[in-house]
Amino acid sequence: MPTELTWQKSSFSGGGEGNACVELAASPTTIHLRESDAPTTHLTTTPTSLARLIQAIHTGTLPQHP
Repeated sequence: MPTELTWQKSSFSGGGEGNACVELAASPTTIHLRESDAPTTHLTTTPTSLARLIQAIHTGTLPQHP
């Protein structure tokens, strides 16, 4: 039986019950991301892949596509 995910809002969302934020849930091997206004759709990735994406965004090395 799958374990239900516990979603947490971004600390940058301003709190409250607004629908303009990113939510995250973690399981033992994956990270799940979703938008508050579309809670039935979410992305799943690994901690390593998410860390690489965040690092590339932070350093400005994210590849540009035409």
